[in-house]
Amino acid sequence: MAGQSMTPRQVIDHLIAFDTTSRYSNMELIHWVADYLKGWGIESSLSRGEDDKKANLFATLGPVGDGGIVLSGHTDVVPVDGQPWDTDPFKVVEKDGKLYGRGTSDMKSFIAIALALVPEFLERGLRKPLHLALTFDEEIGCLGVQHLIDDVKAQGIRPEAAIIGEPTNMEVVDAHKGIAGFRTSFRGVPAHSSMTHIGVSATHAAGRFVAFLDDLFEEYQGRARPDLGFVPPYTTIQVGIMNGGIASNIIAQDCLVDWHFRTMPTDDPAEIEARAKAYLEELKVKLHAQHPECDVTTTLRASVLPLKPDAASPATELALALTGANDTNQASFATEAGIFQNNGLPAVVCGPGDIAQAHQPNEFITLEQVDACTAFLRRLMGRICER
Repeated sequence: MAGQSMTPRQVIDHLIAFDTTSRYSNMELIHWVADYLKGWGIESSLSRGEDDKKANLFATLGPVGDGGIVLSGHTDVVPVDGQPWDTDPFKVVEKDGKLYGRGTSDMKSFIAIALALVPEFLERGLRKPLHLALTFDEEIGCLGVQHLIDDVKAQGIRPEAAIIGEPTNMEVVDAHKGIAGFRTSFRGVPAHSSMTHIGVSATHAAGRFVAFLDDLFEEYQGRARPDLGFVPPYTTIQVGIMNGGIASNIIAQDCLVDWHFRTMPTDDPAEIEARAKAYLEELKVKLHAQHPECDVTTTLRASVLPLKPDAASPATELALALTGANDTNQASFATEAGIFQNNGLPAVVCGPGDIAQAHQPNEFITLEQVDACTAFLRRLMGRICER
C-alpha cells in the first residue's frame, strides 16, 4: 500500500469495511490509516483514553509550525442491530448514484476523501500545515476528542482553524446545540400491590420526575428563539428509556430513567442540570421519609458542548469562501466542534452527506456529495498549497 494512490471511492470502501461500532475497537481502521499515511512519508501520533483498545490519530502534512487547518472526523459508527438493512452494512453497495453502508454519511466518507487527496496535497506543495484528526467514541458522547486535543497541545501544535466533516450537505454550520445525557435510578421498597402502606414504588417516583422534566421542557419551549435558525428553535428535553418493575401486582423496587437535553447556545446547560438535580434531591428526601432504604442516584452519561456562532471565526470565513456560500446554517445535532472551540481552536462543521441518513438502516451518501466534498478540499489546496 506504500505510496499507492487511491480514489475517494476506494478509500470509502476500505473504511466502511471496518466495523467500528462504538462498542468495538477502532484499532484496525487506525492502523490501516497510519500505514496508508506512512506510505506517503507521513508519521501519525496516537492518543488514547481509558480504553486501550481505541485510539485517536493525528497527522500533519506539510511544514511544521503554527497555523494550518485541521480536517477532523470520528471513526466510530452507531450499531446496526435490529435495523432492516437490504445489504451488508459493512460493504459499500453502489446503486442509483448512491453509496450504501454504515458510516457512508456519518461520517467516514469525509475522512476517506481527505485521505485520498493526501498525495495531491503533497504534490502541490503545502505552504502551511494540513492536520488530519481522527477520533474515537464520538457517537457515545465525544469521549475521544479531548484526549486528541490534549495531545496536540502537548506537542505545541497550534492550528488556526478546524473543519469538522459531519454531514451537512456541504453547507456551512457555525452553530449547533449541545447535549447532556443522564441516567437516574430510583430504589423503592417492594411489596404486594395491595400493601401500599409498607411498599414504596420506584416507578411512581420515576413518573413524578418524568412529569417534572416535561414541565421543564414546556418552559424552555416558551423561550424559543426562531431568529437563531434552529429547528426546533428551543432547548429540548427528552426521556429515551424508562424501565422498572417486574409485575403489575408487585410494587416496583427499581426503575431507571435515561434522559437528556439539547441546549441552544443561548441557554445554560448547568441551569437545567441544577434544576433537575434539585428536584431529585427533594424527591429523595420524601422517599427517605417513607422508608430509609429508598434512594435516588444520577450519573452523567454524555456531555457535549454547543458550537457558538462567531462572526469573526477564521474557520467560518474559510468554509464560506471554499463553498461560495454567503450565509451559515445551524444544526440541532451535536458534534465535536464545540469542544474544539472551547479549547481555543475556531471550528466549523461542513461535510458531505445528509444528517437525515445518519443512524438509519440503508444509510447512504450520494456520489454528488462525494464529488462536492472532493471539490471543496481541492479549493482548500488552492489556499494552502504552493501551486
